[in-house]
Amino acid sequence: DSAIERGDLRGERIEVISTSAYSSPAKSLGDPGITPLSPSHIVKDSDAEDAVEQLFLVVVAIDFGTTSSGYAYSFTKEPECIHVMRRWEGGDPGVSNQKTPTTILLTPERKFHSFGYAARDFYHDLDPSESKHWLYFEKFKMKLHTTSNLTMETDLTAANGKKVKALEIFAYALQFFKEQALKELSDQAGSDFENTEVRWVITVPAIWKQPAKQFMRQAAYKAGMASPENPEQLIIALEPEAASIYCRKLRLHQMIELSSRAPVNGYSPSDTIGTGFTQAKEHVRRNRQSRTFLVENVIGEIWSELEEGDRYIVVDSGGGTVDMTVHQIRLPEGHLKELYKATGGPYGSLGVDYEFEKLLCKIFGEDFIEQFKIKRPAAWVDLMIAFESRKRAAAPDRTNPLNITLPFSFIDYYKKFRGHSVEHALRKSNVDFVKWSSQGMLRMSPDAMNALFKPTIDQIVQHLSDVFDKPEVTNVKFLFLVGGFAESPLLQQAVQSAFGSRCRVIIPQDVGLTILKGAVLFGLDPAVIKVRRSPLTYGVGVLNRFVEGKHPPEKLLIKDGTRWCTDVFDKFISADQSVALGETVTRSYTPAKPSQLVIVINIYSSEQDNVSFITESGVKKCGTLRLDLTGTDASVPNRREIKTLMQFGDTEIKAMAIDVATSKSVKVGIDFLNY
Repeated sequence: DSAIERGDLRGERIEVISTSAYSSPAKSLGDPGITPLSPSHIVKDSDAEDAVEQLFLVVVAIDFGTTSSGYAYSFTKEPECIHVMRRWEGGDPGVSNQKTPTTILLTPERKFHSFGYAARDFYHDLDPSESKHWLYFEKFKMKLHTTSNLTMETDLTAANGKKVKALEIFAYALQFFKEQALKELSDQAGSDFENTEVRWVITVPAIWKQPAKQFMRQAAYKAGMASPENPEQLIIALEPEAASIYCRKLRLHQMIELSSRAPVNGYSPSDTIGTGFTQAKEHVRRNRQSRTFLVENVIGEIWSELEEGDRYIVVDSGGGTVDMTVHQIRLPEGHLKELYKATGGPYGSLGVDYEFEKLLCKIFGEDFIEQFKIKRPAAWVDLMIAFESRKRAAAPDRTNPLNITLPFSFIDYYKKFRGHSVEHALRKSNVDFVKWSSQGMLRMSPDAMNALFKPTIDQIVQHLSDVFDKPEVTNVKFLFLVGGFAESPLLQQAVQSAFGSRCRVIIPQDVGLTILKGAVLFGLDPAVIKVRRSPLTYGVGVLNRFVEGKHPPEKLLIKDGTRWCTDVFDKFISADQSVALGETVTRSYTPAKPSQLVIVINIYSSEQDNVSFITESGVKKCGTLRLDLTGTDASVPNRREIKTLMQFGDTEIKAMAIDVATSKSVKVGIDFLNY
C-alpha cells in the first residue's frame, strides 16, 4: 500500500484510510517502523570510553538559591582550599552576608542593570514614579519548580507586573556570577583569567523535574559559561548530593550534633542547640574575614564510623524547596550511592514569609496589601527585609517579643487607603499576640512568630516521616540537616524531637554554605557520585508482532500481510532503577520493513514504572533519532541491526543510533523543553 510506504520513508504520521484488504484499524502515533531484534538484549556497557578529562585551572561553583545566592572556588592545584566569594556591598543588619539576595534589576529598556544587594538598593532609591518603569525580580527560581509545562518561552513577572522570558533572567543572573568570579580570579592571578580555564558547577534541587534541570543548563549556555559543543565545562550538581560530599569531610569540631547521645566538644546536648550554635556562629564570624576554608583531605570522624552499606539521609532545606536524598556508602573509596530517589517539595523558608503575608492580610485586609505591593514595591521589600532579620531571631525558648518596623509609607498609605490608623486596625483585627508599639512597630510574641513557622516545619517533618517509612530507608545512621533554613533553631528542634531517637541528627556549622562548598568538591572530583536513581522511565516506540488476546485490537496494524501491534513502549530503563553515571544501555532494533531507508526512532519518557504503550497518559516524547540510510551499499544483510544506545550523564542523557552494517550513526541529546 503505497501510502503506508510513503509514510514510512518520511517517518511522518499518516493515517491510512483505504479499503484495501491490507487496511488496518490502528491509527498509529507515528508508525515507527522498527521492531526489537529478538531476543532483545540489554548490554550494560560499564567501561564506556572515558571522556578525555579536560584540565581546568579552577572550579567555580554557584549556589543559585531562591532567596540568596553565592559562589565559591578552588584551584585544582590546591583542592583543599575553598575560597568563598568576597563580601557583598550593602549587606543587611542581622543577616550574614556571605551570600547576596537573589534579586535582579533590569532597566526600563529591559537591559541588565544590577544583581543582589546592589539591585535592591538601587531599586529602593528610585522615585516611585520612576521605579514603576524598572523591572525588579526576586524569588524567581521557584518558578522553575512550580511550572508544569516549562519551555524556553516561559515568562517571569516583575514587581511592576511586566513580563520577561525566564531564560533571559536566569542567563543574566548566571552571567553576573560568571563576570564576578572571573574578575575576582583575575585580580588574584594578576592577569586576565579566561572562561575556558574554569569548570563551572551550578547547583539545583534534586527534586526538580528534568525540564527545569535542562533549563538551567540552557541558561548557562546563554550566559556563555559553556556551550553545547563543550558541555563538560558545566556540571549541574544536585544540592543534597553536594551537601553529602561536604559532610563526609567534616571533623567533629565542624559540626553540631543535636542528638542526645553524647556531648560534642564537651557541651552536653541541652546546651548544644543554644550555646553550641552561638559558639559555632562566633567561630564562623571570626573566620569570616579570611573567606578561605580548609577542607582536610581526610574522611571526617563521623564518617569513619560508617561502614560499607551504611545509610544516611541528607535533608537540604533552603528558601524555596526542601530536598531529601538517602545515600549509602560504598567503601573503600567512600563513593556515594543514591538509595531512594530524591523527594521533597516546596517547603522552604519562603513558606514562613507567606504566612507573615497572610497575617498582614488578616490584620490590614487583602485588598490593601495587594495595592501596597503594587504601589509601593520598594517599601514592601523593606518590610520583608525587616521581617527576615526577626525571622532569624525566632527560637524555641525565646520569651521576649520580636519587633518588626513598619515602613513609614506603610503607615501613611494605610491611613489614606482606609481612613484610619494602623493602630486602629490592629486593635480591631483581634489577632492575638500581635500588638502595636508606640515606636511604630509590630510587636509579635514568640508564639505568634513560631506559629508562622509551624505549617512549613510540619510539612517537612511529615515528609521526612514518610521517607523513613520506606523499606529502602531502614537503619539510617545519620541525618544531616543542611541549607539556609537549617539555621533555624525551630526547625532543628522539630527534626531532633521527631527523629532523634531513630538516628543522629547533625548540622554542619556553616550550614548555609554547605552546598556551595560541596559543589566545589564535586567539581574537583565528579566521580565521587557513582549511582543515581533514574527519575523517569525511558523507552522507544516500536512495532511488535501482534498477539491475539494479549494486544488490544485497536493497536493492530497490518503491513504487507504482517500483523503488528503499534505504539509499543519498549523500555530502556525504569523509573527508580539504579544507573551508574556514564553508564550506557544498549538495545537492538531492526526495520519492520527491510527496504526502509529512513529509520526514525522516537524516544519517550514517563514518571510511571510500568508503561506498555506510548499513547498512555503521562508519556512524553523527549527525543528523535533519524538515521538516513539512503545511498548506502545495497548488499546489506536482510536483517539489518540498528543499535540504540542511551548514556546517562550528570543531568544530561545522550542517545545514539548506529546502523551496524555500515557504521553510520546519529546522536541526539534528550530534550525536555522543546517537544
